[in-house]
Amino acid sequence: MASLDPDTPRSCDCFISMPPASAIPAVIFAKNSDRPRDEVQEVVFVPAGTHTPGSRLQCTYIEVEQVCKTHAVILSRPSWLWGAEMGANEYGVCIGNEAVWTKEPVGEKEALLGMDLLRLALERSSSAQEAVQVITDLLEHYGQGGSCWEDPKMFCYHNTFLLADRTEAWVLETAGRLWAAQRIQEGVRNISNQLSIGSDISAEHPQLRSHAQAQGWWDGQGAFNFAQVFSLAQQPVRMEAAKARFQAGRELLQQHQGSITAEVMMDILRNKESGICMDSGGFRTTGSMVSILPRDPAQPCIHFLTATPDPARSVFKPFVFGMGATQAPQVLSPTFGAQDPVRTLPRFQTQVDRQHTLYRGHQLALALMESEQERGKQLQQEQQKLEQEGLEAVQRLLTGEWTPHLQELSGLFQVFVERESQAYA
Repeated sequence: MASLDPDTPRSCDCFISMPPASAIPAVIFAKNSDRPRDEVQEVVFVPAGTHTPGSRLQCTYIEVEQVCKTHAVILSRPSWLWGAEMGANEYGVCIGNEAVWTKEPVGEKEALLGMDLLRLALERSSSAQEAVQVITDLLEHYGQGGSCWEDPKMFCYHNTFLLADRTEAWVLETAGRLWAAQRIQEGVRNISNQLSIGSDISAEHPQLRSHAQAQGWWDGQGAFNFAQVFSLAQQPVRMEAAKARFQAGRELLQQHQGSITAEVMMDILRNKESGICMDSGGFRTTGSMVSILPRDPAQPCIHFLTATPDPARSVFKPFVFGMGATQAPQVLSPTFGAQDPVRTLPRFQTQVDRQHTLYRGHQLALALMESEQERGKQLQQEQQKLEQEGLEAVQRLLTGEWTPHLQELSGLFQVFVERESQAYA
């Protein structure tokens, strides 16, 4: 993977819709993960587990203390690391993260990546608020740092998070070990690669304001605006580009207030004019996710994941937690054990092929869409038909028209992955 210019625009976008903005009584979560264009994103299912007291857990770079019990999770992650760009757990908690740069220096020393923090929170939390607590506790204990891409050239950043469950959402924004959080209980919200919490702070690091005052960033008088105080005075190009994307995302959400569905979120994630669906130089949207979190606890949460790049030419496939849920092998990348370039020191000196089966087939499909107009058009129609079948199945599930067996429900994602793979064969 070639090193990229440090000012190349890079992005991610997270969105949330809550009643009354949602068309149904549900929280709807969405994220595009924008990463180096050749990076493979896999979808990983990890079942709930019990662990020996005092045991240790290896994350991407460092070990942390393991907890006694972890929840089942579905993760969309860059296949070379331990954490995830986005995901959900069996309790209906969803999290997505974003890269940000602040007045606090980024940590090049290896610690927890923001993606590690995201996975740890999903494995250890049963609500969005609890996930905020898990991340901030881990941040205080271990810090965040280390290179965030698979390349000898370092690329480090701080993180913001959008966290949601069936009842509420939280925006959590960090600067080193410092942080501010905002609780969202209705309407819409989005985050991009910039600080966005102003003076409406619901919780914060106990030393946040005193540190800002000691650094001369805030005079201690009047309202404390987190974004204004901690944002860089001279923004890098990559963050300037995020401003327009953030504004476009907010406007798209506002245009659909009261009628936001999973399909509307998918359309927003596919919006190329705004840059939300990215394909710019060395970066592109490498994975996407949309989740429906019904207010009614008797209804299942449904998570749609692509496992392939470019949502405009990918299939959102439904996943539901349940007894018998297993890993879909077609979206799992190969492993390389101790010889993996992320494990050998110095790191990332060689490259390995991390393409999973669905990714490989999808890449061939993309090439056909670009080179053979008629066959490409046919493939896109097959993708759209398959996705529509998934959306209709979910609709019947939520309205009670379809009552599948638990095994049938938990195998839903596998069925759609297999059908998509067959379309590319």
